[in-house]
Amino acid sequence: MKVNQAEFIISAVGPSQYPPDALPEIALAGRSNVGKSSLINRMIQRKNLARTSSKPGKTQQLNYYKINQDLFFVDLPGYGYAQVSKSKREIWGKFIEEYLLHREYLKLVLLVIDLRHPPSKDDQAMFAWLKHNGVPFCVVTTKADKISKGQWQKHVKIVKETLQMEKSDRLVLFSSELGVGKDDLWQLIEQQIGWGADQTAEEPAAEGEAFAGTIEPAEQSEEG
Repeated sequence: MKVNQAEFIISAVGPSQYPPDALPEIALAGRSNVGKSSLINRMIQRKNLARTSSKPGKTQQLNYYKINQDLFFVDLPGYGYAQVSKSKREIWGKFIEEYLLHREYLKLVLLVIDLRHPPSKDDQAMFAWLKHNGVPFCVVTTKADKISKGQWQKHVKIVKETLQMEKSDRLVLFSSELGVGKDDLWQLIEQQIGWGADQTAEEPAAEGEAFAGTIEPAEQSEEG
């Protein structure tokens, strides 16, 4: 997908503030500081539209970003924020749960996980919850540039085994720095929202995108 326009719309704290545009929504879930904002910025080829922060738990709302007047990226509050009170975590949990279960325009959840480390207990819980409730999702393993390319499949295997992923579960290897996985993820998003080939536009590959073909079912061979 060629992104011609991207803009921040609103930080929503409840359904009354959700945009009324009736556009498909792609939500991003993951631990604080896992790289969700950097992923958004790479996907839309902008440096600072989605703001990154070194302080866990800073995002406390659903941040809506409109892309090409065609869809929204929705950045959910990060989980695993130890500095946030238990009561606030419970409020956020209910808020996010309501969104994920009942938002009719939600088409896909990107479960963002740091490739360098085995999925945390929170990651495992979110993965299991999404599967149990039948919410469409794809695991996106970020920060691939932080480890050598030769170690990628080893770490992907650890992620799959820790989450107990099945053959039908989808995974995209991603690097916001290199652009690895960007085209694969856009292809998956376009398929999920029902776009045909005639509705997409080709764009030149960004630096580092020679490593194509990183979207894979969970039990694809390690050479794939």
